Amino acid sequence: SFIGEESVAAGEGSVLTDNPTWIIDPIDGTTNFVHRFPFVAVSIGFVVNKKIEFGIVYSCVEDKMYTARKGKGAFCNGQKLQVSGQEDITKSLLVTELGSNRDPEAIKIILSNMERLLSIPIHG
Repeated sequence: SFIGEESVAAGEGSVLTDNPTWIIDPIDGTTNFVHRFPFVAVSIGFVVNKKIEFGIVYSCVEDKMYTARKGKGAFCNGQKLQVSGQEDITKSLLVTELGSNRDPEAIKIILSNMERLLSIPIHG
């Protein structure tokens, strides 16, 4: 099976089943793309029994290929990635994205979440 982000965004229905399924977003970061902001990628995932098996993200502008496989780790251009060992949240950097939904109820939830995040004593 195939699930395409662009077709789902256009209103086509999609159901994730236990069948092997490719999930594809050919322009991941569409809003960035439209505004010529350089963070755009092609994202592909493969799911079996509703569980991700592997994923590939190609960051076009940076010419970086990110790959990950269940139980095998994640890589960037073939080099293994790892999370930092930082355990002190006051020395951590928090990154978030607000999304594009401007429904009043969604905005309330987003702002509530942001308020909770901003109260954490993070580095930045």
